Amino acid sequence: MAARMREDARHLLPPADLTGELEGLRDSLRNERERHLRAVADFTNYRRRIERDGNKLAEEGKRALLLPLLEIIDDMENAIRSANNEKQHLAQGLQIIHRKLLALLKVHGVLPFDSVGMVFNPDEHDAVAMVEREDIEPGTIVDELRRGYRWNNELLRPAQVRVAG
Repeated sequence: MAARMREDARHLLPPADLTGELEGLRDSLRNERERHLRAVADFTNYRRRIERDGNKLAEEGKRALLLPLLEIIDDMENAIRSANNEKQHLAQGLQIIHRKLLALLKVHGVLPFDSVGMVFNPDEHDAVAMVEREDIEPGTIVDELRRGYRWNNELLRPAQVRVAG
């Protein structure tokens, strides 16, 4: 029995190379910590990307809503121009509606920009015709057929214009 006790006592003694085992555990802990930090960073990047993509989808949805509203404003502007003095009440009503729509768009960051008299810029204008005018420098916009709009300082829709040639 004494021999058996000596045998059991031998198994209870710590291993001879504790520093090696301690270093191994430290390396393992360091690796696990690095994996954890990488996982946290990956999750943070994922969350930012999802938020950015969600905002982009929301902006695209708004754009799809705003473009048809601009078409309505175009039609109203044409009706206002074509209404003659006899139908002054109709013209006044259209002007009120027009101002309200423009105010609504302004609240959402949509603003028209002027093009007549400006130098043609292909990033902001669609040239639909060239007009021979000697009193105006070539490349200058003579008139607008359809207004251009910016949305939060970004081009929403280019203006359709006629340009002096």
